[in-house]
Order: sequence, then C-alpha cells, then structure tokens
Amino acid sequence: MSNATKADIWLVLVTILAAISWIFSKEAVLLMPPLLFVSLRFLLAGLLLLAVGFNQFQALTWNQYRQSILVGSIFAIGMCFWIMGLYSGVSLSVASFITSSAVIFSPIIARIFFGERIPMSTWYAIPFALAGLGYLSLSGELEIQTGQLLFILSALFIALFFVLNSRAANHREIVALDDIIGVSEKVPTLPLTAIALMTVGVLSGTLSFVVESWSHAADNFSINLLAWVLASAFIGTALRFFMQTHAQSLSTNSHGVVIMIVEPIWTALLAAIWFGERLVGNDLIGCVLVFLAVIIIRWTLFKNVFKKRLT
Repeated sequence: MSNATKADIWLVLVTILAAISWIFSKEAVLLMPPLLFVSLRFLLAGLLLLAVGFNQFQALTWNQYRQSILVGSIFAIGMCFWIMGLYSGVSLSVASFITSSAVIFSPIIARIFFGERIPMSTWYAIPFALAGLGYLSLSGELEIQTGQLLFILSALFIALFFVLNSRAANHREIVALDDIIGVSEKVPTLPLTAIALMTVGVLSGTLSFVVESWSHAADNFSINLLAWVLASAFIGTALRFFMQTHAQSLSTNSHGVVIMIVEPIWTALLAAIWFGERLVGNDLIGCVLVFLAVIIIRWTLFKNVFKKRLT
C-alpha cells in the first residue's frame, strides 16, 4: 500500500472523528454552559499539544507567537458563535453543512483583506452557497432563524481563521509600496495549533466567566459530563489534529482537501443514528445546495483525482 493511499485512509478516519466530535459537543452542552465547555475543550487539547512539542515552543520568536495568538483570537470568535449556535438547538446536520460553507467564504475573505485572486470556481459556487444558506436559515415567514445565523457568522470567522492560519504556517514576503521589506517566518504546525487552541480556551473562558454561571456545571457534574469534555478535548481535537498531521506527512500528493468535504455527510449520518435527526424539506434542499457549492469550489482537485485514478 502506497503512502498516498495510507494518507487518504487516515484522512477518512479524520473526517469520521470530526463528525463524532459534533456528538461529543452536543452532549456536553446539554449538561454545562456552552462557553465554559469550549474553554475546557480547547485548553485541554492545547496543553496536551504543548506537552508533546514543548521543545518547539522554545525556538519561537515573538513575531511567531504574535501570529499564533492572532490566529487563535479569530478562531475563538468563530468557535463562540459555533457553540452558541449548537446550544440554540439547531440540528447537527444543518449546522455541519452551514459550517462547511467556510471553505467558500475563504477565497472572498482572502481577496478583501489581502488582495488575493479569487478562483473562478468560487464565483460558480457562490450562487449555490447563498441559495443553500437561504433555505437553511430562513423560516416560512422569511425571517432569519437565530441559531442558523450564529452558524453563518461562525463560518465567516472560521473562513478568516483558515486564511490567517495558512499565512502563518507559510513563509511570506512583507511588501510596502511595491518593495519587499521583510519576510514573515512561518510558524511550525504543532506550536501554531497549540497556541491557537489555548488562545481559544483563554478567551472563551474569560467570556464564560463574565456571562455564564459556573455553578450550573458544578451542580450537574457527573462522570458522563467529564467523559464528554475529555472526549471532545483529546479525541475530537488533539487526536484528530495528530492524525491529520500524520496523514499529511505521509504524502504531499494525497487528496486531503477533497476527502475532508465529506465531514458534514458523516455528521448527518451520525446525528440520524444518535439523535434520530432527519433532513426534510428546506433543510434537505439547503444542505444539498451547500454541498454542491463545496464540490464546485473543489472541482479542480476532483478532476486531478480522477485523472490520477485513470492513469
């Protein structure tokens, strides 16, 4: 079995873990304040990664720390919107498809903030994405539902996180008045992820301390609650990251981006099994349209995969 095939198999497992982590999160927020859950989940995962790669942290420069904290701060906003959307009672199937639209928003945000070129596939995907989000977020009275709006806001900030995370993880030139005035050194993957996760934990924890009552979590404390939090932190976050990094290290030619788009499908299947959720009516139409938009924006990658399989 080639390394590329092994990488693809690992990434399929990563998408399943990502879907399972939606179940963990949903179960946890039924028992404790949502922002406190996010804080504990990301702090624990970040501290685990810190322990694993502690030596790499000692070699970071202040600029690398600054980039990582900025990435984590944007991710924290996205995750706060995400968990409040989940707490509002939106079905996991709908929520996962809305969140997947972040991949469509990313090129647009990169253009707005950094002047990057928008691929033509993005323009083809946008009408499907907007129509799908409309079906998912509008009620029969053409009013935006609060839970779905929270997930749309989350997808926008997660898209910005994708852009900033990619820029932090790669060398890039700093330009002023058409002259290169410096080079921003990339941040190694492990410390970048660990710092970003811990930043999410600290910021969401601070917000939780201000607006939530922690006594509710103390009153409802149980082995089940502890299990959901630990599973979310170590399986749904830290282990998922480790497996994804391992897969990417096996082959630079794996079809990771294509494979990762099946996450909302796994989530919908697991939600149907675990919570008895069903996609019907506008929700089903909206999810299909969003999924088509994601496929369109990744169509070039699909074509490359098919070509390689046929040769």
